[in-house]
Amino acid sequence: KSQPNSRTDSHGLSTSEEVYGYQGSKFHRVFKEFTSHCGYSSNGDGTGGKSIYGERFPDENFELNHEGPGLLSMANAGPDTNGSQFFITFINTPWLDGRHTVFGIVEDGMDLVRKIEKVKTGRRDDPKEAVTIDKSGALELEKPFSVRLDKHV
Repeated sequence: KSQPNSRTDSHGLSTSEEVYGYQGSKFHRVFKEFTSHCGYSSNGDGTGGKSIYGERFPDENFELNHEGPGLLSMANAGPDTNGSQFFITFINTPWLDGRHTVFGIVEDGMDLVRKIEKVKTGRRDDPKEAVTIDKSGALELEKPFSVRLDKHV
C-alpha cells in the first residue's frame, strides 16, 4: 500500500499502457556490488524518458528502506524528480534511504538479477553487451500479499 504513484508508474510502463514503456529498454548502468539501472529512456542511453504522469513526479515518502538485494527503487536526479528510471539493488544500501523511493522487490528471478550484476562493463559502468528487457508486463493477483524487504539477504 506504500508508494502508490511509484507502483502505478512502474505498472503503466511495464504494461506499455502509454505508447512508451519498459519493453525494449536496456540496463544502461551496472554497478557491481551496488545496483543496476534501467528504465524507459527516450534517448536509449539512460537519458530522457518520462513517467506516466509526465516528465517528473514528486517523491511520495520514504517509509521503506533499502534493506537488502532485489529491491526496486526510483532513480532520480534529486528531490521530486522521479520519472521512468529505476534501479535494482544487489546489496543492502542504507545510504540511499530518504533519497530514493523503494516501491517493489524481485519476487522471482533473483538468479537473473545476479547474472546482470556479473556482466562485463566499460569505464562508465555501461554493459559491454546489451542487457535488454525483451518483454514486460504485469501479473494479475487474486489478492494483495506482503513481502519482507530483506528476503534475498
